[in-house]
Amino acid sequence: MEFVYVVKRYDLFDLEFPHGFHAVTESNLLSTYLERIKQRGFFIERRFCETDSGFKQVIPYSIVAHDNRILLLKRTTSQGESRLHNKASIGVGGHINPVDDAEDVLFNGCRREIEEELEIEEAYEPVPVGTINDESNAVGSVHFGIVYLIKLESGRVKVRETSMMSAEFVDVDRLKQLADQEDSNIESWSSLIIRSFDALPL
Repeated sequence: MEFVYVVKRYDLFDLEFPHGFHAVTESNLLSTYLERIKQRGFFIERRFCETDSGFKQVIPYSIVAHDNRILLLKRTTSQGESRLHNKASIGVGGHINPVDDAEDVLFNGCRREIEEELEIEEAYEPVPVGTINDESNAVGSVHFGIVYLIKLESGRVKVRETSMMSAEFVDVDRLKQLADQEDSNIESWSSLIIRSFDALPL
């Protein structure tokens, strides 16, 4: 069984549920959310919260940038999560598990997810730059993302498991074009963030 880190919906939000991506420059709520996640979060067996929107599963979601380009990940059908097959994403992320439970459970989960999926050949520091919340579908309604930005000097990064996904740096303008295409295979969180690139310190 898998245990994941959650916050009860009404322990995370106030009277409204923010939709979409909100950059730290657009909202002063990021520090509030970070504090509530750390103070009010707890682990629960995943099967109990996967379809219950009364819980928000917290997801660190990291964007890797280099020279005004963003790392685009393309998942294969070998991925364990069928909902992500053939999807493209600019975010490296996943659930926070009990192994991450230490002084900063959110940051630890962020680093672990990055190191499990990518091999970055330089020192790096994930910086929280916003939040992502999508109440428009069943999957989004049970997740809440803290978006991190990782800016690389060299751009030397590769996928650890090439059978699971591929990766390449793509120009910001090209990503905006892809996100606007009706038949785009870019996952919903990534599309919401791409449309707000101008609010990020890329």
